[in-house]
Amino acid sequence: MRKFFSGLFRGLDGLRKVLHLLLLLVIFGFIFGAMGASGPKAPSDAALVLRPEGEIVEQLSGDPLELAIAEARGLGRDETRLRDLTDAMRAAKDDARIKALVIDFDRMGGAGQPTLDEFARAITDFRKSGKKVIAQANAYGRDTYYVAAHADEVYLDPMGLVVIEGYERYRNYYKQALDKLGVDVNVFRVGTYKSAVEPWLRSDMSPEDREASQAFVNSLWETYVAAVSKARGLAPEAVLSYVNTLSPAVQAAKGDGAKVALQAKLVTALKTPREVEQRVMQLAAKDDDKDTYRGVSVNEYLKVARAEDRLGKPAEQRVAVLVGSGEIVDGGGMGGVISGDKMSDLVRKARLDKAVKALVLRVDSPGGSVLASEQIYREVQAFKATGRPVVVSMGDLAASGGYYISAPADEIWASPATITGSIGIFGLFPTAPRTFDKLGIATDGVGTTPLSGELRLDRPVGPAAATLLQATIEHGYEEFLGRVSKGRNKTRDQVDAIAQGRVWAGRDAKRLGLVDGLGSLDDAVNAAAKRAKLKDGEWSRDYLEPDKSFAQQLLSSVQVWGARTLLKGVSLGDGGVDLQALAALRAARSEFTPVEREVLRMRAGAVPGRLYAHCFCTPY
Repeated sequence: MRKFFSGLFRGLDGLRKVLHLLLLLVIFGFIFGAMGASGPKAPSDAALVLRPEGEIVEQLSGDPLELAIAEARGLGRDETRLRDLTDAMRAAKDDARIKALVIDFDRMGGAGQPTLDEFARAITDFRKSGKKVIAQANAYGRDTYYVAAHADEVYLDPMGLVVIEGYERYRNYYKQALDKLGVDVNVFRVGTYKSAVEPWLRSDMSPEDREASQAFVNSLWETYVAAVSKARGLAPEAVLSYVNTLSPAVQAAKGDGAKVALQAKLVTALKTPREVEQRVMQLAAKDDDKDTYRGVSVNEYLKVARAEDRLGKPAEQRVAVLVGSGEIVDGGGMGGVISGDKMSDLVRKARLDKAVKALVLRVDSPGGSVLASEQIYREVQAFKATGRPVVVSMGDLAASGGYYISAPADEIWASPATITGSIGIFGLFPTAPRTFDKLGIATDGVGTTPLSGELRLDRPVGPAAATLLQATIEHGYEEFLGRVSKGRNKTRDQVDAIAQGRVWAGRDAKRLGLVDGLGSLDDAVNAAAKRAKLKDGEWSRDYLEPDKSFAQQLLSSVQVWGARTLLKGVSLGDGGVDLQALAALRAARSEFTPVEREVLRMRAGAVPGRLYAHCFCTPY
């Protein structure tokens, strides 16, 4: 009898496994069948429609599933990847199915000027095809107008306004708050201009930081005015006059800001969204079902364009492009940061791939951990040791640790507005003995060595620890100078004279020899191909990205379809999700982001013995 039941249970367990497998096959068949039924279709006589959402970034941050669910719930995205925009325009330029390009700026947030410049360059390149580029918005801000100015036709809603507010750099300073709390931030640094730690030590901007900050915001403004005036065919003085007299001009126009922008020739005409649709219908086919023009979104178009590109891509010779965006952190990390482990692994992967003939690093980083920067630096050096070229393309920021990992490149390209340099090192460690005193808590005890108890939160940093940390910082600075002097073929003193933590705009960095050329990512890729002696038409650009798990690949394939299906029929009313409340919460939270970011950076940096090459130098 026991054998009977034992055999029965084994049989039932086997049947359970078979049914489980069949169920999984049915589920995956359903998913992939749905994907196939709604697969990408090639557009015909259509307009490519770009609707950037949120910030324009080099790399998307966050978890893919969360982003898909947010999109399915109609909350929109916080970011749009620059490469998706430029790839779509590059493919559509020579695609006979695409008749025009329409860019709607109403959901776009902002970006650094070099990122905006890459976006604008792609528009200018698209226009060489003879196809029209139409820009539209209810209102334009500084960043959206920079890009829109490069279109053939710039339309503004009759109720809109063009506000170009210029550049500024204001920071919060926490010294008085920390004094009230009884917290001391012990800082060890090298560099007269290394101002990253000033918010914790001062209540205002230091003269050195004011000098450097004023210099680079002036540089950004000059390049902005030059780019916009050239794109619109205006004199720079005309743009400056519009900006400087906007308030009285709008007042004189009885609040009609759109009329002022039109009179200043910043826009082509004032049109409602419906009127813009009618204009595009003159360029592309009409969608009778929707009574508008036939359009295709970036995401849908890229499914087709990239699939076609993969089919025709030569595999033998490639220029590998590795994008590093965000703060440089130790270990691993999600999107939006440069992981020391992941990025060095990708550089190693490129080194071991014989089809990769050159490496381009696209660096957009304020820096971070010195240890992680050194980890990446060593892998870049190992790639160079194979005799293949390394070229760096700098994005919005390539400062401190961002410059550290760029230094060994054979050639460095930057935008005139790239913020770079900030060659310096710091470390910090907060202590709060005064807080303990206020609470009536005393600290006393014994130790065995000069360092015993010198790095406690409840005691001041002792002289032995302070000497050790400062010596370590100074050594790290000398190592940094050595990395730069070797890569730039300069003496230690030549580098030190332009280092000291000072920030430089790209055009000044070129004059000082910190970068070799001013241009785009395309310029850097072409320079790498030239150094590798690759012939036109016989090589391809290949973006390196971390390998995805099976679940991530499945999610990428299913994309938003899966999220929409899962959420279909879910009530968002009573007891559900209040979308307006969520949107308001996100908007309110954004107001606290600068303070939150500084606190998180301090917490991450407050590790005894850990060194940082970081530049808190983003202008807004």
